[in-house]
Amino acid sequence: MSLSPEPDEDDLDTIPAPQPVFHVEQALLGALLLDPHRLGEVTGVCAGSFSTAAHSALFAAISTLPPPDPAEHAKNTTWLNQVLAASREQARGLTASYLHTLIQVCPWPRHAPAYARMVEAEHARRRLRAAAEHLLQTIQDGSLPHPVQTVLAEADTLAAVVDNIAARFPPRAGVLPRTPPPPPAIAPDYAEAAQEEQLLLATATAHPAGIESVRWLLPEDFTQPLHAGLWQCLTALDRRHEPVDPVTVLWEAQQRGLLEHGSEPGDVLRLLAEPAGSVEHWAERALQRSLLATADHAGRRIEAYAGDPANTPFQLVVGARRSLADLGAIRARWQHATGRILPQRPRPAPTTRAGPPTTTAARTARATR
Repeated sequence: MSLSPEPDEDDLDTIPAPQPVFHVEQALLGALLLDPHRLGEVTGVCAGSFSTAAHSALFAAISTLPPPDPAEHAKNTTWLNQVLAASREQARGLTASYLHTLIQVCPWPRHAPAYARMVEAEHARRRLRAAAEHLLQTIQDGSLPHPVQTVLAEADTLAAVVDNIAARFPPRAGVLPRTPPPPPAIAPDYAEAAQEEQLLLATATAHPAGIESVRWLLPEDFTQPLHAGLWQCLTALDRRHEPVDPVTVLWEAQQRGLLEHGSEPGDVLRLLAEPAGSVEHWAERALQRSLLATADHAGRRIEAYAGDPANTPFQLVVGARRSLADLGAIRARWQHATGRILPQRPRPAPTTRAGPPTTTAARTARATR
């Protein structure tokens, strides 16, 4: 009969230390095991709020079983044995010694509501990060038949998570996440984007009558600064009702300083000389790419915010809503461009914690009484 080898000390060093929330969960469970009647003081958490399966199973058992008589609970472990038996149906590794450990590590059972609030805050962070990761996975799925509709639906799901967190943790005005936003990801089809933008610019130069119908396309929708600048040249010439052709666009580009960064006049003329398709088609393609890139950037920012434990739930709500606001703006332009009103979940009004009334506001309130 062979014996299992003892774990090597180096292997033990690779096991990461528990996060602070793990100790908070232990304190909360210990408080409820010691004083089960404090369960009524705990709000905002459920079994799914905990970071481990064992803790989830224990909280589910504590919440489900009838509370014991306080006098009897002080004299015996009958109720604790019931909790252990019920929780082991979901987490077989739980032991009686671990329950006693939880009781011992709880500093103050009367602080159970505070512990629960901390557990709820960390669960909010995990939920927000998971929703942001799911949005990013959807954006990267190249097999979607309708990528814009699917991505916007996932963005609405993410916004619903933000609203749910805001309902429990109303954001304080002006409190922003301290995490620096990540740099924008480079689109994998960058070469295809550049080619389609060139086709758009050439087609708009050859058929300037189509520029007016795509006023919803903005310079920031382009992936290259030169292309964005040339689009500004085209729209400016069209707005001034001046002739539009490769030469007039080139001259406008010179007036705007676009040729000062290595762009040769001959290259610009060749870029504008090969039209194909329609202005509307290529403009919609550019806007779609811009929308997906905006959603990707919003998802990455929210993922970074949620991954920083220094950010409070209040900051997460403010940061996430500001990130999603950029996506909402380009969503409106997409709907205007395509004529398709995509269903959007109703958004409640932003919740903020009001500060003390100003002197003027206080006087007005008293005058209306």
